[in-house]
Amino acid sequence: MRTNVNKKLITTLVIVGIFLVIFVLLGPFYILYEGQQSVLTRFGKIVNTETSAGLKFKMPLVDNVVIYPKKIISWDGAAQRIPTKENQFIWVDTTARWKIADPAKYYETVNTISNGLSRMNDVLDSSIRTIISENYLNESVRNTNKINNIKVEEQVQNLDNVEDAETLRNLTATQARQETISIGRDGLSQRMFEQAKQFTDAFGIELIDIIVRQIRYSDDLTESVYQRMIKERNQIAEAYRSYGRGQLAQWQGKTENEEKVILSEAYAKSETIKGIADAKAADIYAKSYNLDPEFFELWRTLESYRKTIPSLDKVLSTDMQYFNRLYGQDMGK
Repeated sequence: MRTNVNKKLITTLVIVGIFLVIFVLLGPFYILYEGQQSVLTRFGKIVNTETSAGLKFKMPLVDNVVIYPKKIISWDGAAQRIPTKENQFIWVDTTARWKIADPAKYYETVNTISNGLSRMNDVLDSSIRTIISENYLNESVRNTNKINNIKVEEQVQNLDNVEDAETLRNLTATQARQETISIGRDGLSQRMFEQAKQFTDAFGIELIDIIVRQIRYSDDLTESVYQRMIKERNQIAEAYRSYGRGQLAQWQGKTENEEKVILSEAYAKSETIKGIADAKAADIYAKSYNLDPEFFELWRTLESYRKTIPSLDKVLSTDMQYFNRLYGQDMGK
């Protein structure tokens, strides 16, 4: 009798052991690692969610485990060409961070990570386009109004005169003042975040932030910006040319005045020298005349002949006292 009981007990234990082995082989356990969370479904219905790491239990064959990341996921959208409120087209490149906050809701509405990224693309692209198109260009490219407090002065070099340097600096000063912004790029990012969050919460997604990574002008807007910069540089160049022409006229006038002064002083000095020379010559003539008046008179007459006779075309008569020396006659007779 006891032998039969022992056999039944052994048979039962063997059967239980076999079932336990089969149960274990079917995989009733699964592991959740750090940074993971899971949704446990039975015949398509959610029966449990796990958000902490460790060894977890499931019913073999009937339960299905869907594992999602619990870490922060980055979203990098493609750059969009969007018109601003004044119809200026810009390229907007944004990035965002998000995570699965409610795995059960995420499973019901989105299900897979690829579907989640697709939904994020739709929601975020729409929010970005809406906010950018509702605001002016300056709100997108700037964060503060500090640019209006910056005084830009043109660097003036190679000028020894401080007054000239200040004059040129005033001529080349630019008074361009940017429009005052009230929201700024960070404010627009916050508005994008608030608008998109209204939709992402329904998917079990926690949207952490949206950041405008880069604003780039479209080709037509870039060309207009370049033309404005060229115009400004041309105005500064014209100011330099105008200043140069003024300096040229000033130096030319100064040079002409100095030339007149130098010529006037030279003329006065030459006339003084001539007067002194004439006085010395007259003195020499006087002394020479006193030494030999007759020879001096002869020399003076011959010098007169040398200068006047070659220029005479014809002489009608030489019966004149002026020509007496030619015939050896005394000038006094």
